[in-house]
Amino acid sequence: MRIKGRTTSRDTFGRERGRRSPWGVLALVMLSGIALMKNGVDVGLGPPQPAAAASLGSHTGETFLPVPLEPLPYAPPATVRLPSIDVDAPIMDVGLDDKGWIAAPPPQDPNLAGWFQNGVAPGQRGTAVIVGHVDNQAGPAVFYGLGSVKKGQLVEVPRLDGRVAVFEVYGVEVFSKHDFPGVRVYGDTGQPELRVITCGGGYTKADGYDGNVVVFARMVKTR
Repeated sequence: MRIKGRTTSRDTFGRERGRRSPWGVLALVMLSGIALMKNGVDVGLGPPQPAAAASLGSHTGETFLPVPLEPLPYAPPATVRLPSIDVDAPIMDVGLDDKGWIAAPPPQDPNLAGWFQNGVAPGQRGTAVIVGHVDNQAGPAVFYGLGSVKKGQLVEVPRLDGRVAVFEVYGVEVFSKHDFPGVRVYGDTGQPELRVITCGGGYTKADGYDGNVVVFARMVKTR
């Protein structure tokens, strides 16, 4: 997987950058699905998969906050924390690879996540995207436990401006890479939202993982 280099945007968060729609580039992702890792490893029974109770259900609107929070201005994320699965990982910028997939961080570092820098920053209005490996050739990686996250648990994203955006999980699902619902995953709900994504589903040595685990979360507070 090829990671695109950082841009100067990480040094310009003092002035709010206009919110950019990521649909121009994410259209490529929707056509092919997200491929975060093409070769996994055999680790016991494999990573946990989302439980039915964690799915979005048929009426996702009922989980929206009655009074949306004021979005934060633009500032790149520094780290991502999921206390429920003991994740506290630094974040690097990622873009798209040459096949139109969201690139992932280098697999050699198991505790590293990537922020899709062509979208919005966590805390801005819109849907921010953070990705990471489920495993590498040595064993479990940063988001190995992502499928076990439950509704109501928190994702904290400290940002480079010193603010922390705190998101509450309202759904966890696994989608086939061959039928990835881009509009459902990336769509702008009108609120600051976050998607945390890794590989999941079935696994074969020939084709790797056939799906993606997606955590759906919405900002509930800042500090």
